[in-house]
Amino acid sequence: MPELIAPTARLHTAWTEAHEEWGPGVHEDGFGLLPSDEVGSPVGFALWVARLADAADPAEAGGAGCRYRWIVEDGRVLGGIALRHGPDDFVPEFGHIGYGIRPSARRRGLAGWALGRMLDEARRVGLRRLLVTCAVDNLASAKTITRHGGVLDDVRDTGFGPVRRYWIAL
Repeated sequence: MPELIAPTARLHTAWTEAHEEWGPGVHEDGFGLLPSDEVGSPVGFALWVARLADAADPAEAGGAGCRYRWIVEDGRVLGGIALRHGPDDFVPEFGHIGYGIRPSARRRGLAGWALGRMLDEARRVGLRRLLVTCAVDNLASAKTITRHGGVLDDVRDTGFGPVRRYWIAL
């Protein structure tokens, strides 16, 4: 059974394997990876994990709280999901929730499972409505969002290409 856990430095090797499966870049939605993050070394990885933990508290994160969780099963990192819950410039473009599943773990329902748990987390932090986005051509993600009550608001072009924008009432 998969688990949704807070990022931890003890999974450095497992996370690196997932990251390598995605290929070059920092495109794994839900991990909060920035181009400036140096995650190859144990020290750099631990610093990145600490930054993710600090982001959970809006006071620590300059008002823009974000809770990161990893989808883990049998010691393997299968994906990540993030809940942005403070005032955040990223929400209008990227939504309150972002997630990604490593290619070899797709088509197992993990994104929907993780999204359902993060909706519970959103309720606990007092959100009443969430914006969730996905790439226009990502039909699997669109179906995942609508299965959790997402209602298509519009399609917008962002700096990363066109996205579908859905609202989920909690």
